Amino acid sequence: MSSDERGAAPQPPAGRRVTAGLPTPRQISARRVVLVHGFTQTAASWHRVVAALGDRYEVVTVDLPGHGSSSARAVADLSEAASVVGDAGGRASYVGYSLGGRCCLTLALEHPELVDALVLVGATAGILDEAERAGRRAADEALAGRLEAADGRAHGLEDFLRDWLAGPLFAHLDAEQADVPSRLANTPRGLAASLRTMGTGTQAPSYDRLAGLEMPVTLVTGATDERFGALARQMAAAIGPNAHHEVVPGVGHAVPFEAPDAFAALLARCLGSEP
Repeated sequence: MSSDERGAAPQPPAGRRVTAGLPTPRQISARRVVLVHGFTQTAASWHRVVAALGDRYEVVTVDLPGHGSSSARAVADLSEAASVVGDAGGRASYVGYSLGGRCCLTLALEHPELVDALVLVGATAGILDEAERAGRRAADEALAGRLEAADGRAHGLEDFLRDWLAGPLFAHLDAEQADVPSRLANTPRGLAASLRTMGTGTQAPSYDRLAGLEMPVTLVTGATDERFGALARQMAAAIGPNAHHEVVPGVGHAVPFEAPDAFAALLARCLGSEP
């Protein structure tokens, strides 16, 4: 399928410092916000949030390893992925959604000097039950195998994305919210590698380390996402008084992409928008 048939991925608004891929370390400003996407998304998936933020911040987006322009970037685990993101973003406020949230949490735990503030959307500190964690690894391995089987097959990635977005967390999304064109910048092999190295089943639970986070932490969930709402409350309790839970009404798991304007306003409240 040609890029014209698929539809071009939306481009970020002019004037933002937005990076596709993972750049080298550089001097940053205290106004920097780094946005980190979820599984099957890319840096371009944030385009409506970037537009809604306007000129409040210097906004940086990255393609996680295994995604977009970083599809061939190999990492051993979530910890290495977090270090790569930290090298790209430098010192900043980090905003991560789902897989991106787990990556940003890992960065905050392992390199807190880089994280001025942390916003986690629909994220988890890992699966506590060992049997459940093993089951998730097996499920992710099955998905990875399916992706590899789709590699090189006409419409293979499109078919996988259709089924992925039909799952319970995403089935309610409309076409604009699901934003398939930005996801088509991925490759089946890159996504398979991401599942095997950064999947939830590979993440060591970190609830016992959360109290060590000293930066402000905001945990964001949609009102209809009861499962991740419960996890957010559990994480906030483990972190302590520097954490709070924000619930966005009328939306589910993919808060930034279901309600980008409301999410941008939430970020301005939590991170401050004065220069």
